[in-house]
Amino acid sequence: MKPLRSRFAKDTDSKVQNYTESISFDARLYRQDIAGSIAHARMLANRRIIAWDEAEKIVSGLEAIRGEIERGEFAFDPALEDIHMNIETRLFEKIGEAAGKLHTARSRNDQVATDIRLFAKEAILEATVLLKGLQSTLLGLAEAHKKVIVPGYTHTQRAQPVLLAHHLLAYFEMAGRDIERFNDAFKRTDVLPLGSGALAGVPYPIDRNMVARDLGFAQVSTNSMDAVSDRDFIIEYEAAAAIAMMHLSRLAEELVLWSTPEFGFVEIDDAYATSSSIMPQKKNPDVAELARGKTGRVYGHLMSILTTMKGLPLAYNRDLQEDKEGFFDTVDTLNSTLEVFTGMLKTLKFNAERARQCARENYTLATDVALPGGTRDRREARSPCHQQRQELARAGN
Repeated sequence: MKPLRSRFAKDTDSKVQNYTESISFDARLYRQDIAGSIAHARMLANRRIIAWDEAEKIVSGLEAIRGEIERGEFAFDPALEDIHMNIETRLFEKIGEAAGKLHTARSRNDQVATDIRLFAKEAILEATVLLKGLQSTLLGLAEAHKKVIVPGYTHTQRAQPVLLAHHLLAYFEMAGRDIERFNDAFKRTDVLPLGSGALAGVPYPIDRNMVARDLGFAQVSTNSMDAVSDRDFIIEYEAAAAIAMMHLSRLAEELVLWSTPEFGFVEIDDAYATSSSIMPQKKNPDVAELARGKTGRVYGHLMSILTTMKGLPLAYNRDLQEDKEGFFDTVDTLNSTLEVFTGMLKTLKFNAERARQCARENYTLATDVALPGGTRDRREARSPCHQQRQELARAGN
């Protein structure tokens, strides 16, 4: 099927075609696009806008196309621009004119907004699962090393002795806030825009609540112009991901420092490190360093979508095609970082004696020694690290 060109005297220039296509990256939305189309077709039939036999042909054809894509048999065509037109064109080839009924009562504008929301909901759930896995690993490390003492730092200077478990559980708390941010963003992502049309709704008696139920959305959008042009949910995901990556980067920085001979608190497993190309004696903490570096990449995607959105008038503008590549890359970067980071943490080996020795040096108990007794002593008795500091004080500083 060729797009209508009634007011155009020329075909699109090939350079323009290459510049404007999005199938090279939005092909990964095929599952969401097909799911949305199936729900839409069934609703049209239920509302008697199209016949049930037509809807059945459409659904059967879409399911067959999904199978072709998953088996690697589908030929994506950049000339058809995006995932929507690629699937719709193939549907025409498979079932004929009935395919034309699928686009009744919708636009590519509300179609793509639906696809990307479905994808974002899945991405949020994946992030929370991975963050909970990170928390579980941190809890396991804390439990396994609950008697290990390390120097705590301020200004990168040894300050007071603390439990290694207490130190690790600081990152548990950070991950908990990350989960809360993603969960909160999910509520605003869980809104169906389909039925908004291009911007002003559609002149058909559609049932948006039926589509919302079929696709698992909690509610439908209330303003059609906002629905097709809103990308706040992507910005919220990017922001939550940026903060989560910042937390991982802080932990990565400590692992990089702690694994040096100068610190010697931890050894990173060989499976999560590399050697030098010229200095074979070295073990480089590449996973931690890459996590630190990829954080800036995620920050960049957040600034990119904010900049894309800042000057857009209502409603849809082609600028919004730029919402996907950075978003997809952020999802992939966050998920892969969480997966590999969790694996690395599970295999860490801590040098308890070295950490304890450093905790005893540099007058780290000066605060405890300088102000013994009194109200402060009673307050400190409630501290998780108080008994360990007392033990060190008795041993001498």
